[in-house]
Amino acid sequence: MQQKSKLKKSTKRDVYSIKDLITSRTQKDLGLQIPFDVYLQDPYVANADPLFGFVDNFYIPWEPNISDGPTSARFAVVDYSSETGILTDKAVWDENEMKFRNSSGVILDRNCKDLFQFHQVNVWAILQRALRYFEHGDGLGRPIPFAFEGNKLIVVPHAGYGKNAFYDRQSKSLQFYYFVEDNKTVYTCLSTDIINHEFGHAILDGIRPHFISSVLPQTGAIHEFVGDITALLIIFSNNDFRGRLGELTDGNLDDPLGSAFQSIADEFGKATQDKPYLRSANNDKTMTDVEDSLSPHSISEVLTGAMFDILKKLIDQYKDRGHTTAQAMAYASRMIRRICVQPLDLLPPVDGTFKDYALACLKAFQISNPIDPNNYYNILKTVFKEREILSAKDIRAHENNPYAHERLRLEIHHDIDRIARSRAAAYDFLNDNRKALLIPIHQNLIVSDLYDSNKFSRDGIKLPRQIILVYTWKEEHVLNHWRYEEFNHEKIEILCGGTLVFDQNGRVLSWFRKPGTTLENEIEKPTNDQEEEIKAGERRKKEILSTLSKRIQSGAIGTAIGGEIGLVESHMSALQVTKENGTLRFGIAPHINLDCKDHNKNYNRWEVSS
Repeated sequence: MQQKSKLKKSTKRDVYSIKDLITSRTQKDLGLQIPFDVYLQDPYVANADPLFGFVDNFYIPWEPNISDGPTSARFAVVDYSSETGILTDKAVWDENEMKFRNSSGVILDRNCKDLFQFHQVNVWAILQRALRYFEHGDGLGRPIPFAFEGNKLIVVPHAGYGKNAFYDRQSKSLQFYYFVEDNKTVYTCLSTDIINHEFGHAILDGIRPHFISSVLPQTGAIHEFVGDITALLIIFSNNDFRGRLGELTDGNLDDPLGSAFQSIADEFGKATQDKPYLRSANNDKTMTDVEDSLSPHSISEVLTGAMFDILKKLIDQYKDRGHTTAQAMAYASRMIRRICVQPLDLLPPVDGTFKDYALACLKAFQISNPIDPNNYYNILKTVFKEREILSAKDIRAHENNPYAHERLRLEIHHDIDRIARSRAAAYDFLNDNRKALLIPIHQNLIVSDLYDSNKFSRDGIKLPRQIILVYTWKEEHVLNHWRYEEFNHEKIEILCGGTLVFDQNGRVLSWFRKPGTTLENEIEKPTNDQEEEIKAGERRKKEILSTLSKRIQSGAIGTAIGGEIGLVESHMSALQVTKENGTLRFGIAPHINLDCKDHNKNYNRWEVSS
């Protein structure tokens, strides 16, 4: 037996570098996929319906340096409680058996679900799978960095007592809390929905790190949307769950029997709000319903509901074309991942809005499915219009000019391979083409990100390589009005920039940008494009300053606090401010899970939710 294990270990290492070329079944035979026991949703759902309890056939990829903790290339579990000051013993990795054990040698599976070491393995394994979900070709098709220095996200399963769970960039951590309700302890680290939701924040922060610096409610709402849609899509990708859901609903996700999928964070919601979920994706909210809201959670439900509508329409269309319910839901699962995740690469670097995301969805779909024989594109634009995320004018403008390269006329050609080679080469390209790219000459231009991706089409075929170039600059503005209260006469920075997507031949596939206001100072006779950009920059500045003043007057801004392990505040502002080198910097609080409840437009009451 020992010789067989050593041979298997050696074989694994020999074929690890070509694992992506090997079928899933062969990977499992070679030990490149490891089975684990994890909760499908949470203990509340598991107790209510054992068929929705633990995941069967839950595999995560083996990697060479898994170790105690659990610890892997991208995650390190540190089970420290700020409430008790106790550092719980680590789960111990047994490489020969490819299992985690506790310090007494007990294998950590569903039979010991009450042990803290099982909690450690549960949260770690779920995160490993979630990262793979985003990095797969149906997602972003590339390794995803975190928004902080280093490559490991610290995971704290029992950070302290409280009804909370959050991602915090400053401490490079995901922190999960526990609390007692009805004489029962609720552990947020056992809720797959909450784990995936909070990890969604970490993913978006890595992809668009400047979003966290925005004062716009919709940008915060995109963060909440990505968290919620991550929870929904990952559980829907589970074959056993989807099969059970199909049996209950025959593919009709509006059926009340499908509530296990429609709802997010059942156990947490039941314990904190006395309802069987925290938020529901099955809603009919439009942008009109949230136009006066400053709550990112409330606003996010419009976009989450829109994507849920698209999923339902996809299932219906597959069934109408003669597929069984199981087949229709399986095909829809892959399609909805591409529709939701692939557009994230196209988003502008700062101040993302629902309109940006919807247009990115349309553009990403056209890039990956230019023929579209089944007219899926029409489903997307119809839902976005019904939810008032896009207007008929927005859709017409997109369809009249679906690809940015039709209006982008570069002045100086650069070889795409050279651009992709380094940030310095990418900067040369941007600097040489400032006029065409509508970048002010005198602004300090920064290449914020540069990467390749290899995404898949709807048929699972690898698309041509994409090169994504993200650039930013900063414009200073002095607040000068009584409505800014204690911040009047202070200096702030308005971030500007764009995201360019090229194909492997250097053709521009997409160009999303957020303009500034200094371009007009450099041009005596602007072209039509320049005039349009100048006006857009002025509208954008006006919106930012107006929103900032509303948030200041509502008391929704507070001083930034630290981010050490275990820190939690049950009442804090959703926006925080710091002052560096004489400049104020506003941004979303690191504890992104705070929700604002609208009580007759009194935004001073902030309550914790996930």
